[in-house]
Amino acid sequence: MQDLGQSVIIGESVSEIASENRSEYISHVLCEKGECSFVFNDTEFTLVAGESMIITLPRLFMQARQSRDFKATVIFVHTDFMHALETMNNYGIQGTFRLFLKPVLKLNDEERERCKRDFENVKWRLSNRNHEFYTESVGCALQQLFLDFFDFQLSKLDEKERVAPQSSELVTRYLAMLESGEYRDHRDLTYYADKLCVTSKHLSETCKKVSGFPARYWINRFTAIEITELLKNKSLSISEIAYKLNFSSPVHFNNFVKSVFGVPPQQLRG
Repeated sequence: MQDLGQSVIIGESVSEIASENRSEYISHVLCEKGECSFVFNDTEFTLVAGESMIITLPRLFMQARQSRDFKATVIFVHTDFMHALETMNNYGIQGTFRLFLKPVLKLNDEERERCKRDFENVKWRLSNRNHEFYTESVGCALQQLFLDFFDFQLSKLDEKERVAPQSSELVTRYLAMLESGEYRDHRDLTYYADKLCVTSKHLSETCKKVSGFPARYWINRFTAIEITELLKNKSLSISEIAYKLNFSSPVHFNNFVKSVFGVPPQQLRG
């Protein structure tokens, strides 16, 4: 039996999602009572009783406000463990994007009961430490929870919203380039299109269909997230951050920040 350590943790407070010690966890939440409002990816959401949500990027989760009667179960899964479990079917990439755009999912009665069973199964598997295949059994329970969530999403789409495997693969490869940090040196869409052997127009249209946003949005989004993190480090000057991200000049960096955030970097830093 392999010890899971801190790979999977059960909690009750969504405020913990934004804590530093949960920065590398994916959070699965089932609201049982009350409500909680929060901001995710610069958009305000409200989670109410009977709804579920998955937060894949905790650093974008903030300003959580829970009602006095709020009650929820939160399953925190370390990203390394989650990535080892993922079954990437044709819908997997699109489903992950939809979580980024809209992490809260309204459930009907049947979906709500299935979600409750999934959460209870994960908790039971975690407690059953004498199982000879403990890690695998917990992993299977988590995978079922994740796939059911995707199933709930998919059931609410019409045929026009579903995406072909080739489109998902193209966007996956594009995002992998951004996740590797190439946006620090290349913010020109043509660079990525050439690398992927498609036109800039095709890449942008495919990203729009799969993720809801054109390709250039993701370059700016990855850059903006890192800028936000770097600005928290008060030991770095604005010029140092600009050159760290390979902007041609502090003026160019200033213009980029204003175009994305609406304020100059000095004001954004606060």
